Amino acid sequence: MNLHAPITPHRSDELAALCKAGGDPLRLNVLRALANDSFGVLELAQIFDIGQSGMSHHLKVLAQAELVATRREGNAIFYRRALPDSQRFGGRLHTALLEEVDALALAQDVQARIAQVQQRRAATSQDFFLRVEEKFRAQQDLIAGLPQYRESLLALLDKLSFGAGASALEVGPGDGGFLPDLARRFSRVTAMDNSPTMLELARQVCERNELSNVNLQLADALGATDVQADCVVLNMVLHHFSDPALALRLLAKRVRAGGSLLVTELCSHDQGWARDACGDLWLGFEQDDLARWANAAGLTPEDSLYVGLRNGFQIQVRHFQRAAGDTQHR
Repeated sequence: MNLHAPITPHRSDELAALCKAGGDPLRLNVLRALANDSFGVLELAQIFDIGQSGMSHHLKVLAQAELVATRREGNAIFYRRALPDSQRFGGRLHTALLEEVDALALAQDVQARIAQVQQRRAATSQDFFLRVEEKFRAQQDLIAGLPQYRESLLALLDKLSFGAGASALEVGPGDGGFLPDLARRFSRVTAMDNSPTMLELARQVCERNELSNVNLQLADALGATDVQADCVVLNMVLHHFSDPALALRLLAKRVRAGGSLLVTELCSHDQGWARDACGDLWLGFEQDDLARWANAAGLTPEDSLYVGLRNGFQIQVRHFQRAAGDTQHR
């Protein structure tokens, strides 16, 4: 941005909105609470012990300044932090504001009410399963299917800068629902799965969407194949590995220098029935654990988004970066 260029009235309004949004202690604490979670307006009103109308006003101010984003889940709307973009006007201020906000410590009573909200979500999750047990056993997507996190995943993906000839690898593509999104963004896409049944479903998606740049491979992504890509995508797969730390180390080797690993997973939960109902080996993951395992694999944690679901689960969408000159983990 040209620092000597005049700021137009329109842009000065944008900058003023950003400053206004950050000019209230409650709004700063809301941004802090949204660092590792997403909440509905009623949840935030309970967490900060204010009326719903008052919280709605503060969220409107934050939304107008593009500091928060929303997603609809049924009739509920969940708020999350919006990703700063340093290339946009005001982006550097947005980034700096969040850096300062993350240094804040939430009051003990606020932390306690956040824990209460999370406990209620866990109870809601259990009730949800009991009501739809038969369907649940037939379709794990009722927990967290692609429609629940696709928008957030694409928000992270579209913020990254890949060259015109960049490639992508999706490990465990399931029925192939995300392949059209990848095929539109990368010149070459590989979909790798060790299930012939799932790979056939993915093939049908490629056929229906005429995806000529997608290569389907029946293979174990942790095995001895030489596939590498600029962007490796892992959607709701990691909790099926017996050793997720080892899996991340092996999958990190498939990320080219300067490339990215995108991981979509459930946050840690205590719903043990998911093991039997859905074949989950892990009940989600702590955010710090994923970051620590990624660091051990030679990757740097970058932006993260958190998606709340009405059924009580929480999804984390994580971006891990390999340094441009990193070859030691090859």
